[in-house]
Amino acid sequence: MKAVWKALCAAVMVGMTALPGMAQDKTIKMGTMSWEDLTPITGITKKVLEDKGYTVEVTSFSEWGIAYAALAKGDVQVMVSQVDYVAQDYWQRNKNRLEKISPVSHGLYQGIAVPKYVDITSIEQLNDNAEQFGGKIVGIEPGSGLMRDTSNAVSEYGLKLQLVEGSSAAMTAALKSATDRQEPIAVTIWEPSWMMQKFDVRFLEDPKGVFPPPQSYYWIGQAGFSAENPGARETIASVYVPLADITAINAEVSDGKTMDQAVADWIAAHEDLISRWENNKTD
Repeated sequence: MKAVWKALCAAVMVGMTALPGMAQDKTIKMGTMSWEDLTPITGITKKVLEDKGYTVEVTSFSEWGIAYAALAKGDVQVMVSQVDYVAQDYWQRNKNRLEKISPVSHGLYQGIAVPKYVDITSIEQLNDNAEQFGGKIVGIEPGSGLMRDTSNAVSEYGLKLQLVEGSSAAMTAALKSATDRQEPIAVTIWEPSWMMQKFDVRFLEDPKGVFPPPQSYYWIGQAGFSAENPGARETIASVYVPLADITAINAEVSDGKTMDQAVADWIAAHEDLISRWENNKTD
């Protein structure tokens, strides 16, 4: 009888550990960069995971180096990154300890842009029209990848315009002032950005290919994350946020909403899509 009793107890214990949520830790430690293109992706994916029963703890970073170090050490398990160019150095340095989980958006691009009422379409035309632009290209923070690429463009194209260092806020103010008065201006800018929606501008063509091509966003994780968390991996991989939606969310933030509210409103407007993402059978 004792043998039978022990066997029954063992069977009960096995059954309990097989119950959903009992066998695996359903807490996901998620990192994010505190930038306007990555924050919406993080917020949307967090919601989908939470609806699947996961607890999601988000840590925000402001520097790629710190974020990648935290991911490699396991302080966070997953985060969104552009591994092809923007954060390529950090990815290459750490990729033996990391894994790509899935693509989540595509189309990140940065370059020189002008308002659409300005009658030029290529970087090559800037010199012939330097005077109307006041002999300058209005830039953003020194040391950024966009400023580095624009500096390279100035050299490669032999531009006579000065690249003016400043800040994203100062560039935005200059762009608003110029467009309000319908005056020519050349700025460094990126997509996705609420500015691309707010201001009717276009990127100048780059025939020499100085600026990198449109890049993808990926969920990346600590090596082994997918194997150890198959349910979370499949849920994360189901999420895809078009670049236009990221831009629209940030436009709402620029108009006064909090990021949390803008993301919540986007989720509420896409309930059917969210439901399809959540309807996987891996858990």
